[in-house]
Amino acid sequence: MQVRIINRSSNPLPQYESAMAAGMDIRCNITAPVTLQPLERRLLPTGLFIELPQGYEAQIRPRSGLALKRGLTVLNTPGTIDADYRGEIGVILINLSNEPQTIEPGERICQMVIARHEQPQLVEVTELSATNRGAGGFGHSGTH
Repeated sequence: MQVRIINRSSNPLPQYESAMAAGMDIRCNITAPVTLQPLERRLLPTGLFIELPQGYEAQIRPRSGLALKRGLTVLNTPGTIDADYRGEIGVILINLSNEPQTIEPGERICQMVIARHEQPQLVEVTELSATNRGAGGFGHSGTH
């Protein structure tokens, strides 16, 4: 499969950082450092525009190193880019640490996973089939 991409940033195209990586790293397209205060969120541009095939989505996910080391994460995780969207990919970062965090121009801020999806037809019914779990919510899967 191929995905058409326009790169209006000064950064290289997104790339997989290891041979079996599921996500490719995305860099921010800013000209000066941006500092996020604790609990501050900001939409950061990437300069990237993609054309996905029908039946696919791109998911924007946090980078684990940024989350663990600096408390930076993607706010609407995973963010979904639909196949019919043609605008610039933006990434909503939030600083969940207790200290200001500075994002540098060209820094890798998230990862993008491209995945196939379905659009099932919903069928309204009055009952659902029975299972052992039933309506048990969080913590009701039988593990202690």
